[in-house]
Amino acid sequence: MKTFFNLVQEVQKPGLCYRCGGCAIFCTAINYGALEIDSNGKPVYGDMEKCIECGLCYSICPQINDLDEETRRKAAWSEPMGRVIETTVIRAASPEIRDQATDGGAVTGLLLHLFNRNRIDGAIVTRPVGRFQRQPFLATSKEEVLESSGFFFDTSHGMKRFSDQYVTFSTIEEFDPMIKKGLRRVALVGTPCQIKSLRKMQVLNLIPSDAIKICFGLFCSGNFNFGTKEQQRLAQIAGICWDDVTRINLKDELIITLNTGAVKTVPLDQMEFMKRYACHYCSDYAAEFADISFGGIGAADGWTTVITRTPLGRAVLADARSCSRVEQFSIEDNPEFASSSLQAVRKASAAKKKNARYKRRDLENRPVQVKF
Repeated sequence: MKTFFNLVQEVQKPGLCYRCGGCAIFCTAINYGALEIDSNGKPVYGDMEKCIECGLCYSICPQINDLDEETRRKAAWSEPMGRVIETTVIRAASPEIRDQATDGGAVTGLLLHLFNRNRIDGAIVTRPVGRFQRQPFLATSKEEVLESSGFFFDTSHGMKRFSDQYVTFSTIEEFDPMIKKGLRRVALVGTPCQIKSLRKMQVLNLIPSDAIKICFGLFCSGNFNFGTKEQQRLAQIAGICWDDVTRINLKDELIITLNTGAVKTVPLDQMEFMKRYACHYCSDYAAEFADISFGGIGAADGWTTVITRTPLGRAVLADARSCSRVEQFSIEDNPEFASSSLQAVRKASAAKKKNARYKRRDLENRPVQVKF
């Protein structure tokens, strides 16, 4: 049976660890405490003697192929990018939410709707802790959800800053306070790798994954380091001063809004120097294992492309529409808005899968190098 030691050899040393936190968070949640997350966001042994070598941390890693078939079957996954029940374009009905959130505030609007309906008693999100910085957060009220909305320079909405040199994107580390508070109906907003790790836990019926009742997945072209050097280089590329920036967004390019109202854009291929190494090997753009997937790509400004993937996700969205918590894009403005949005997501998904295949073939032909 393979253990965390094998994860270090097969995933961490080649630089493939997504820093999703699944292995360490599961170990902590069931009170073994053998693993922890270090100051760089990397899972490490906290107390090796506590490790019972159950092998579960290895199996639930999104980089490991164990349980892939079972996970896909449970999610009714299909080619080319997971199950698609419905594609639409929406935004939050509330102007207050739209003013504070990104891409129309669809995720925030649906979370608030679930709280209003008493369907959840918590949501694992992130909240701002500084300029362009976020940290994982367990919201237990509508007010806390609203305070956590908005975009802070990472496609996961999950940035936790540990230093100027490295950032990690982890939301499922909030499993521990979720357990301590006794919450049993929680929504998870996360990146594709985080949701895949959670789904693998659910395949095995592992605590505390049973408390996660719905997964909102975020389209993810990759997560980015945003240290001092990266900020300086990006400012040079965009021709901006960060003190003049009022808003940033990431769709098929980085969109920077200045305090003068001017808008600067940076193509994603010019941001490769900022992308975390492991993200080059990830093939999931569209959060294929979520109940509902969200992103700005393919949608008009101020709107969100939404893909429902499970009956639960479809029901939540339908209920929110019937209660006028969200608005759907007008067919009169563009009769093909849904199909064109789905096409844009499929294009981005195919490109990410192709790049991941190429990178993995290249990796297999090179000797292992330790990446941090």
